Amino acid sequence: MANPLADPFLLGISSGASLGATFAIMLGFGIGGILGEFGVASWAFIGALAAAVLVLGLASIGGKVSSVKLILAGTVINALCSAFSNFIIYFAKNAEGIRSISFWTMGSLTSAEWGTLPLVTAVVLAAALFFLFQFRVMNTMLMGEETAVTLGINLNNYRRVYMVISSIVTGVLVSTCGIIGFVGLIVPHIVRSVVGSNHKRLVPVAIFFGALFMIWTDVFARTIIPNGELPIGIVTSLLGAPVFMYMLIKKSYGFGGK
Repeated sequence: MANPLADPFLLGISSGASLGATFAIMLGFGIGGILGEFGVASWAFIGALAAAVLVLGLASIGGKVSSVKLILAGTVINALCSAFSNFIIYFAKNAEGIRSISFWTMGSLTSAEWGTLPLVTAVVLAAALFFLFQFRVMNTMLMGEETAVTLGINLNNYRRVYMVISSIVTGVLVSTCGIIGFVGLIVPHIVRSVVGSNHKRLVPVAIFFGALFMIWTDVFARTIIPNGELPIGIVTSLLGAPVFMYMLIKKSYGFGGK
């Protein structure tokens, strides 16, 4: 995207997942509903993929998918999904459901079970391996549209493929542990400032550091409150804001392509 704020929130994927989960919880599909015991997770995954399809559809109008069009389309879908979620919550008037949604949208690993790990592991591992071998294309993206075309790379097709794969990964993860914000923003920026913008080094280090970051964030969330657990989304947001303030004040941020 060549945008320092591009993440599943900005592209509407997380909001789509939130809408699906809200629909399941507030309208009674979360337990014993249409999709059985995995109702909330299934609806969250459906919402994430539906949002991604809508974003791609809007960004494809005119035949060419650009980073600007993707971000604008994501902003529109993000606003629509948030509005529909609030609409459902307002009219449902279900106190327990509202509490469940609030905790779910702030993210937690407490619902992690061995039964859910095989799917998550397979999807994340496959996507990680795929992107590890895409460093040449992603480095070319940093140079701009004209350079990519000159080198014979169709960024239009690659953007679609990357968007679909990222949406599947996001949908699976969000449906399992809820929405944990700022991770997709904090980790890549920190890693890029250390190892540089070459995706051959950036991608594997970001994957490793992202996992390490989530482990220690979860440990902190479980221990900071005696006999309780703080939602991880709150912790990551508290950490994310200072990082972006530092980026804004101390230096002009760039992706290394120009």
